[in-house]
Amino acid sequence: MIEALTKNVPHWEYPQYKRGDTVALFTTCFIDQFFPSAARAVVQLLEEQNVPVEFPPEQTCCGQPALNSGYRDDAISVMNQFGRVFEKYRWVVTPSASCAAMCRIFFQDLAPESAAAKVGLRVYEITEFLVNVLGITDTGAAFPHKVAMHIGCHGRRELGIAEPAMKLLHSIRGLDYHEIPNIEECCGFGGTFSVKMAGTSLAMGRKKVANIRAAGADVVATTDLSCAMHFGGIMRLDPTMKSIPVMHLAEILVNR
Repeated sequence: MIEALTKNVPHWEYPQYKRGDTVALFTTCFIDQFFPSAARAVVQLLEEQNVPVEFPPEQTCCGQPALNSGYRDDAISVMNQFGRVFEKYRWVVTPSASCAAMCRIFFQDLAPESAAAKVGLRVYEITEFLVNVLGITDTGAAFPHKVAMHIGCHGRRELGIAEPAMKLLHSIRGLDYHEIPNIEECCGFGGTFSVKMAGTSLAMGRKKVANIRAAGADVVATTDLSCAMHFGGIMRLDPTMKSIPVMHLAEILVNR
């Protein structure tokens, strides 16, 4: 399992966290609007580890939708705003792997010498921060359910952080893990791809949902709620699957 998770993925050098360092919470646009419980779970997880958390109220978007749509100059403008808001923080944590990838990887492509690109290198997805920075692999969670796990393309391929998410998942007491067939396949969301190529996106999403059904789980966990908006929406239109909740892994990790 570990070899499969770490094959052909980036390997990062993680700096050491100094106890007492403040972490800034980056909620992202869609979590702020649609999944605020995931952000609250991140705060709880960090506070349980005695990590001070601040929420900069001036934060907006990371610029990923603009970049995906081909508006490079607009994406850079939003990126620079992100850099100004989070510049004073050594650590920025988010419950979104795709937005973390935008900040850490694609800021470098947009303007590698910019101040914002340097800030982007300090953005971490919550499960990699817990495992690879804090060294936490067990939060004491208990969740006696059959759970499938979806790790989106940005987390799996761009950041290479499937391993810490799975370590945390397998530490949860009472959890019965049901692997999704063809687990590495994309769900078809792809940001604005789902709008521009709606037919292809929907077909991919339906295939992902069929694989989730085959897994036989009664809960779907994920590290990327942008994916959940896509395949979760398809599930809600299916009478046989509309009662299966899709949760951010952080929400499960705070269950006791």
